[in-house]
Amino acid sequence: MKNANPGRRAFLRNVGAMSAFGLASRLDFVNLIAEAGAQNAPDYKALVCVFMFGGNDGNNTVIPIDAAGYGQYAAARPASSGINLAQASLLPIEPVNLGMPFGLHSALPELQTLFAQKKMAILANVGTLLQPTTQSQYNAGVRPLSLYSHADQQSQWQSAISSTAAGTGWGGRLADKVASFNASTGFPVVTSLDGTVLFTTGTTTVPLTIPVTGSFALSGYTGSAAANARLAAAQQMLAQGSSNTFVTGANAIGSQALQLSATVNPILTNTNSTVAPIFASQKTSTANQLFQVAKMIEARAATGARRQIFFVQLGSFDTHGDQINRQQNLFAELSPALKAFYDATVALGVSAQVTTFTLSDFGRTFQPASGGGTDHAWGNHHFIIGDSVKGGSMYGQYPQLILGGPSDAEAEGRWLPTTAVDQYGATLAHWFGVGSTDLGAVFPNLATFPTSDLGFMS
Repeated sequence: MKNANPGRRAFLRNVGAMSAFGLASRLDFVNLIAEAGAQNAPDYKALVCVFMFGGNDGNNTVIPIDAAGYGQYAAARPASSGINLAQASLLPIEPVNLGMPFGLHSALPELQTLFAQKKMAILANVGTLLQPTTQSQYNAGVRPLSLYSHADQQSQWQSAISSTAAGTGWGGRLADKVASFNASTGFPVVTSLDGTVLFTTGTTTVPLTIPVTGSFALSGYTGSAAANARLAAAQQMLAQGSSNTFVTGANAIGSQALQLSATVNPILTNTNSTVAPIFASQKTSTANQLFQVAKMIEARAATGARRQIFFVQLGSFDTHGDQINRQQNLFAELSPALKAFYDATVALGVSAQVTTFTLSDFGRTFQPASGGGTDHAWGNHHFIIGDSVKGGSMYGQYPQLILGGPSDAEAEGRWLPTTAVDQYGATLAHWFGVGSTDLGAVFPNLATFPTSDLGFMS
C-alpha cells in the first residue's frame, strides 16, 4: 500500500476490523451527559425499528376472539395441529375503531397494557407489494421478487423496494433527508445495534454501529500517559496526507471515529444513567439493545442530535417446528423489553418524541406445517408504540381467516397484504419531519398506493 508504513497498516487493520465508527478514545464527561440529558433538544424525534428476523407468525400474535372469528381460527388451527392457542389463554384487546374483540399472544401482557393505555397501535396485514394486488393479479405473476425467501424479503422490508435488488434502505434514505437537523454537530442520524444492515444504509448516510454491551473504546489507547501518547500518535498518523485513495478514505473514517467515540463511549459506559433502574431486572439481548438506545436518547443534548433512527434486532422467528415454545420464549423477551423502553422514554420526557415499531421478513402460513410449525407466507401484523401514536386502534384490514378465501394468495393462508410497507414507512417518515415532496425519494414506489399516510400518527 503506497505511503503506508507498518505502523499505519497495523492501525488501519484495527479500523477495518471495527465498525465505521467503532473506534473510541476516553473522554470523561459523564456529568455533562447527565446534565444535558435532562434538557430537551429542540424539535427532537427518534424512530426505533425492532426487526423480528425469521418471519414472525402474525396469526398467533393477534387473533380474533369473538365466536365467529375464533371459530375460523380454530377450524384451520385445531388443537391437534400443535400450534393452536386456546381462546382462554389469549389476552383480550378491543380496538376502539373496530368494536370487535381480539386477543394477543399470552406472552405479550406488557403490550396488552400499552394497547389498553392507547400507547400502542396495531397495523394489520402489511407486507411487501409492487402495487395494490388482487388474487387474480397474484396468479398472473404480479408479486415481489423472491416472495418467500428470507434474505430477499428481509431486504425488501428494509429497503421498501420489491421490484429489484436495492443498495440502500428506507431508514438510510430517510436519514439522508433529515441530516440537516443534525448539521450543527454532524452526529450520525442512524445508529445500529446489529452492525451495518441494509435498513441503515443511505446514499450519503453511514450508520454509527455500537455494541450491545460493554464499552466503545479502542483498547490500549486510554487510561495512562503511554496510552494517551499512543492516541496522539494515532491521531497524527490519521492526519497525514496520502495519494492513495483507500488510505485517504480509511484515514477519514478513523479520524471521524475517534472524534465520535469521545462522545459515544462515555454515554454507553455511564453508570449513572437515569434509565438504568428501568432495565435492571432485564438481561436479554433485546433489553440490552434498547437500554443502549435509551442511553443514547438520554444524551441527546450532549450529542446535539435532533433526529435519530435506531435499529434493533431479535430472532429467530423462523418457526418451521416447535412454534408454540419458540414463539413463547421470543415474545417473553420482546414484550417486557418494549415496555421497559417505553417507560424509559417517559422517564426521559420524550415519550411523544420517540416512536418504536416492528418489522419482520414476512408472516407465516395459516395452515400448519408438520412438526408443530408453519411455513413462509406474506402479509403480517405489526406494533407501533409511543405517545404520538393514535393507540388503542387497529389500522389496515385484518384478513379473513379462510384457507383459499378472498384474503389468501394461495390455499395455505398466505395473506395478500392490504397495506404496503411503503405506506407504513411513509406514515412514520411524515411524522419524523420528511415533507411530502421528499417522500418519493425515500419510498420510490409510494405513488402506486392510494395513500401515503395511514393515520396512526398524531
